[in-house]
Amino acid sequence: MNIFFSEKAKKDFEDMPSEIRIIFTKHIEKIACIPPRRHLKYGIPYHVEEVTKQSRLIYEIRNDNLYIIRCFKEHKEYERWYKSYN
Repeated sequence: MNIFFSEKAKKDFEDMPSEIRIIFTKHIEKIACIPPRRHLKYGIPYHVEEVTKQSRLIYEIRNDNLYIIRCFKEHKEYERWYKSYN
């Protein structure tokens, strides 16, 4: 499976401390091998992965490609983004 980052996800990822980036990388590799299918609610067309208790990874799988949409290191950032769809 090929992995692609959106521009926003790339910036989110690069702005994280290295220890959190390592955890995100492991989760991305896991998703690429065994994709879980937990969708977000309210018709949002993406999947969510809990990376840590506070961190979330938003992604989409299309045509055997993994698209990383956003990387949130804090739950408050994720909530703001999530609530913007309501």
